[in-house]
Amino acid sequence: MFGKLKYFLGIEVAYLKKGIFISQRKYVIDLLKEIGMINCKTTGVPIEQNHRIGSDEGSPTINKGQYQRLVGKLIYLVHTRPDIAYAMSVISSCMHDPGERHL
Repeated sequence: MFGKLKYFLGIEVAYLKKGIFISQRKYVIDLLKEIGMINCKTTGVPIEQNHRIGSDEGSPTINKGQYQRLVGKLIYLVHTRPDIAYAMSVISSCMHDPGERHL
């Protein structure tokens, strides 16, 4: 009725000869702008395996609600980026008491 799907819930859909391609590029760019990290550098591995963040006692506190919102947005990103799923599970374990180190 409306034609081919192009963009839905932060996911871009492209139809190619080889199949359908989905991306959250715009979602990521908007997220990076929101948190002030649009000029950050990329990394091949977001976190080493078996990494333990631990508590962050004694360091500056951060806005818990803002941290939880950011983690929620990053978890949504896992739909098209399964390579960051492990890192998301690690940082989401700190949502009850996040500190500067966790951010």
